[in-house]
Amino acid sequence: MWELATREGLAPEDTPVKTRQHPGYEPLGVRAGAWMFHPSLSVGTTYDSNIYASNTMKQSDLSLKVHPSLRANTLWERHAIALQADVWSTFYRANPSLDTTDASFKGRGRIDLAHDAAILTSFRAARLNEGVGSLSSPTAAVEPTPYDLFSGDITYRQTFNRVTAAAGVKADSYNFGSTRAQDGSVINQDSRDGQVYAVYGRLDYTVSPKFGVFTAVEGNKREIRGTPTRSLNSDGYRALAGVNLEFTHLITGEFGVGYARQNFDAASIGTIEGPTYRAMLTWSPTRTVDVRFKAEQLVTQASDTDASGIRADAFQIGIDYEFRRNVVLSLSGTYETDTFYGQARKDEVFASLAEVKYMPNRFGSISLWHRYVNRDSNLPSFIYDKHEVGINVTAQY
Repeated sequence: MWELATREGLAPEDTPVKTRQHPGYEPLGVRAGAWMFHPSLSVGTTYDSNIYASNTMKQSDLSLKVHPSLRANTLWERHAIALQADVWSTFYRANPSLDTTDASFKGRGRIDLAHDAAILTSFRAARLNEGVGSLSSPTAAVEPTPYDLFSGDITYRQTFNRVTAAAGVKADSYNFGSTRAQDGSVINQDSRDGQVYAVYGRLDYTVSPKFGVFTAVEGNKREIRGTPTRSLNSDGYRALAGVNLEFTHLITGEFGVGYARQNFDAASIGTIEGPTYRAMLTWSPTRTVDVRFKAEQLVTQASDTDASGIRADAFQIGIDYEFRRNVVLSLSGTYETDTFYGQARKDEVFASLAEVKYMPNRFGSISLWHRYVNRDSNLPSFIYDKHEVGINVTAQY
């Protein structure tokens, strides 16, 4: 929910929006034994003013988006399993080379070992596409870049009176296909195939019901195929320590500072290190308004399997206003600076999203949204801006 919006794409479903619903508008679901199933189907159309995210090849187009989904969860008293299958298909009216179909199957599980101990796990298998003009898409690409993603993690969590400890491991595996350049040539992306491993731990101590302290650390190792002349491997860590606060029953937040280091095998990038921070704040001044803020610095790559090192500073704010029982207005904005290592490039990005969602009953909703992205860079070829306007209709049960 709080991933860097300019990196993953600030789509309506990925933006901080109000998830609270009145009981009369929650989907019913279909019960089968100890399982509950929730099918849904969303259909929408989108106008994009700059489909290639380019400042030299600006083209607009309309697209049709179809998103069937099926969620399932157990109804057990102990333990829990939740599964979700999704398909996202996009069809462009005048540019069918940009058509994509993404599919994802993911799940989460919880094994209750005792009242104060549990094992948490999740997995995902997906066939996805990098959008043209996205931060990690090949520079000359005019078609989406397909890739397969397999990921999984397992965490052990234990509570000792006021102390909660958690530790786990995670692995992601990428397999990229090829895309095409404007001149028709094939851009092979096999060099980005590989695995990303991480180990992590967190310790929380509750000083009082409204104040707690924490420390967290994560180490990662990226083993990417690369090329004979350029390695894409790297390893590093990120450590944070901070506080959890409840200023009043209306304001809660988490603030942490620490240090991050990422060492790249490629001599042109070397080591990126320095202080890091993260701040999250939620303010609910009334029962119908939520305000969320997050500021974070990351030392990462354009994508987990890309050659460029990046230090990203991102600031996000989201406001959700339920001005009627079944109508929610959501506004959000993101400002991000990306400093690249391995190339003389620095970007500034602003993105905004406005959405109105109307829920006439528990079986459906209608949303109208507008998204704007502006990327400025000291390299003119990466400068662009774009508007997207869309309407979605969702049926659910």
